[in-house]
Amino acid sequence: MRGLLYGTQLDPSAPPPLDATPMQLVDLADPEPLADDWVVLHTSLCGICGSDAKQVFGDGEPDNAMTALISFPQVLGHEVVATVDRAGPAASIEPGTRVVLNPWLSCAPRGFGDDPCAACAAGDLAQCHRFSQGPVAVGIHTGTSADATGGFAELLPAHESMCVPVPEDVTDEQAVLADPFSVALHAILRHPPHAGGRALVYGAGALGSMSVEILRALYPTVEVAAVARFDAQAALAERRGAIVFRPDDDLALVEGIAVWAGGTLRQPFAGLPFTHPGGVDMIYDTVGSTNTLEIGVRVTAPRGRIVVTGVATPGRFEWTPWYFKELVIVGSNAFGIEELGGVRQHAIRHYLDLVRDGTIDVGDVLTHTFPLDRWHDAFLALTDQAASGAVKVAFDHRA
Repeated sequence: MRGLLYGTQLDPSAPPPLDATPMQLVDLADPEPLADDWVVLHTSLCGICGSDAKQVFGDGEPDNAMTALISFPQVLGHEVVATVDRAGPAASIEPGTRVVLNPWLSCAPRGFGDDPCAACAAGDLAQCHRFSQGPVAVGIHTGTSADATGGFAELLPAHESMCVPVPEDVTDEQAVLADPFSVALHAILRHPPHAGGRALVYGAGALGSMSVEILRALYPTVEVAAVARFDAQAALAERRGAIVFRPDDDLALVEGIAVWAGGTLRQPFAGLPFTHPGGVDMIYDTVGSTNTLEIGVRVTAPRGRIVVTGVATPGRFEWTPWYFKELVIVGSNAFGIEELGGVRQHAIRHYLDLVRDGTIDVGDVLTHTFPLDRWHDAFLALTDQAASGAVKVAFDHRA
C-alpha cells in the first residue's frame, strides 16, 4: 500500500516548510490484524487534525511530555472513515461495514477488555492507564503508535471496539468530521455554559466551528461569540449566528469583547486592560496559545472558566488576572463515553445521531480534500489559510 511514513527521512521533493519534515510517501507492507479481534480498514477519507499539522510542521518543544506516549516510525491520521477490508477470526464486525474510527488505543485494543483500568471503566478512554502496555507499541491513539498505523495510508489496522458503524444516510464527508466534533462535544458537555449567559469560542477552525454549532444547537439561551482569524472561519461562525470578533489588534479585541460581555475595563500601568467586574462567563479556547490565554484571563468574568482544547507551544503571558479573579482554567482532552439528553454512549455515536436527526450540520467545515499523492498541497493549504480558505482538510482515498 501507499502511505506517508513519518520519522525516517526527508522528502527531497518537498517545498518549504515541508522540506524539514521527516515524512515521505512510500510503499509499505499491507497491515495485518494485530490480534484475532482486530480488523484491517480501507481508508475512504482521513482528516488532518491540528495535532498532525503541528507535528508535521515541527511546532513543539523537545521536552513535550507527550513524547513519553508515542513510538516511531508512524503513519499519522486518526480522523478516519473507512470500510472493513478483512477481519480477524474473533472479530465481530463484518467485512464491507462502513465505520468511523474511534482512535483510542485504550484497554480493549491492548487486550485488557475483560479487566479495564479505572479510566476505561468510567468511559474516559483518553485517560487510559495502559497506553504503553500489551502487544501494541506505545501510543495513545491510531497514528501515534508504530504498530497502529493511521489514515495517511490506504489501509490501517483497528480493534473491533474502535469501529463505529456509519448509518447509510450519513455521508463519508459528514462521517469524517466525527472526531473533531467529539472533541468539542466532550469539552462542552463536561463544562457546560450557564443558561442565559455568554460563551466565547476562541478560534474558529474545525474545533471552533464545531463548538459554535454545539452551543447554538444544544444551549439556545446562551449568547455565543467567536474569535475568527481568517475570513472563511468568520463566515462559518456568522452562518451559525455567532457574533464574530477578529484578533488583528489585541486592544480592540479586548475592548470589543468587554462591551459585548458587559465588563468594566481596568487599565494597568502598561499592557492590555482587563475586565472587573463583568466579562465572559465561559471561554472555549480551541487555540491554547500564550496570546489566547492572556486575552482570555483578561476578559473572563470573576470566577469564570476557560476550557482549553487547543495546545500551542508554551510561553510567557501576563496571568495575574487568573488568580485575582479566581478563574478556573481547565484542560479538555479528546473524548470518550459522554452523556447527552440522558443517553450515555460514545461521543462519535452522539455525533452520528445528531447528524441523522438534523440537530447539527457541520458539513461545511470540510473545505478541502486531496488525494494522498498531493500531500504537499494539502499541508500547504493549512500553512496559508488566509489565501486558501481551508478549515478542515482531508485526504481522499476513494479514487
